Amino acid sequence: MTETTHKAADAPVTKDFQLQDSVHKAEDFYYKNKNVINIALLVIVVVIGGTFAYNKFIKAPNEKKAQDMVFHAQQYFEQDSFKLALNGDGNNYGFIQVLDKYSSTKTGQLSKYYAGVCYVKLGEFQKGADLLTSFSGGDQIVQAMAYGLAGDAYMELGKTSDGIDYYKKAGHYSDNELTAPIYLFRAGMALEKAGKSADAVELYKEIRTKYPQTNEGREMDKYLARLGEVRN
Repeated sequence: MTETTHKAADAPVTKDFQLQDSVHKAEDFYYKNKNVINIALLVIVVVIGGTFAYNKFIKAPNEKKAQDMVFHAQQYFEQDSFKLALNGDGNNYGFIQVLDKYSSTKTGQLSKYYAGVCYVKLGEFQKGADLLTSFSGGDQIVQAMAYGLAGDAYMELGKTSDGIDYYKKAGHYSDNELTAPIYLFRAGMALEKAGKSADAVELYKEIRTKYPQTNEGREMDKYLARLGEVRN
């Protein structure tokens, strides 16, 4: 009984000793590597502080400046004055200037989309396609429209394969009834033009199945029948 009590009393002492030994090891590690550790901690603090400062003192003010700068360009765009919207009127900036100056802002990125649309409307299809294919927006419908309009530009350039790729990309990017059936249908028509009727049939069937209540969905039986696909 005495022996058992003695062992039980020894256990906490051993545990405390191990804990103390572990603390000493941690202290030794710190003192041996404190320069590296302190630098690493400083970097973390600087990164966090720098990110906060960038967002508050650079990013936010630049976003506001870009929004102010793009105002007249948007007005010209709404009036279908695409040259003025694109390049400005001499007193006010156009989308190209906003994009050049504030490309890192959300407004700058949206200006890229608008500029791409302007180029396509003005018949400068390659410039439009270049901007629209590099556009990266947060809105799924706008992004789908950018891909779809790039498809239009490539078709105008006679680049049917690229046109098909971007129509399909637009149609599959956002699963909605507004843009998806339109661009999938354009992809199907382009595939027919390229002599790829079987691939067109697959897209027409997809539209009929997924978007039966849309204008395109209701028309698919007619287009499928023309290609020899009759619903049983």
